[in-house]
Amino acid sequence: MIAPPRAFTHPGSYWQASRAPRYSLLFALPLLVLYESLAALLAPERGGVRNGADVLIKGLVAMVAGPYAVLAVGLLLIGGSLWLVVRDLRRHHGGLRARVFGGMVVESVVLALVFGVVVGVVTAQLLGSLAAVQGGVSLGWWTQLTVSLGAGLYEELLFRVLLVSLFAWGGRRVLGWRPAAASTVAVLLSALVFSAFHYIGPYGDRLELSSFAFRAVAGLFFSALYVLRGFGITAWTHALYDVFLLVL
Repeated sequence: MIAPPRAFTHPGSYWQASRAPRYSLLFALPLLVLYESLAALLAPERGGVRNGADVLIKGLVAMVAGPYAVLAVGLLLIGGSLWLVVRDLRRHHGGLRARVFGGMVVESVVLALVFGVVVGVVTAQLLGSLAAVQGGVSLGWWTQLTVSLGAGLYEELLFRVLLVSLFAWGGRRVLGWRPAAASTVAVLLSALVFSAFHYIGPYGDRLELSSFAFRAVAGLFFSALYVLRGFGITAWTHALYDVFLLVL
């Protein structure tokens, strides 16, 4: 077996540092602020719509926290992230490097640009034609921008961080599978659930094989990216890809 280059495995390298909480979670925080700020400005009474994964997560928390669900989710996300960042900083002395954040911005933009081509080609090989994602209910431009930013944050949190982890845990602990098998099945199931999620509710798209396959392949891509590059880059890649679709 050929060992990977030291530049990719050294703890202080860009590739390792950018996956660590001190960079990955801080990198994702501006996305949370942007989304929540726009969502507050475009409240439902003004015709705004929140991302579906956001609504689902806060709805589940509301079963416990009641009317304080939004506050509870905010505290969990921001408070939990800052706790992990501080713990990581204590383990790795030397502070934060601006060039790592700069590299993460460039990487996310590049990945978002090539994402559609790669996933589109893979889907075309599966179906024999390039898949087109069909739109659902028409939304205003600012609402679409808000939903796009929320997709990067909350869909990655729900379908990658939570769902993949839950399925993998169930495979290992409940079914007794080996870690590799449990993780593989977790990624596949999460991708299918991720795709199906886009057709649920009043704002869901019309179910078609091409768009379902496209999103399932996209789910596999994002899951692999999450494992390899961490939450921050995956969240921004997803959000920027959706935004590029909106503005191009």
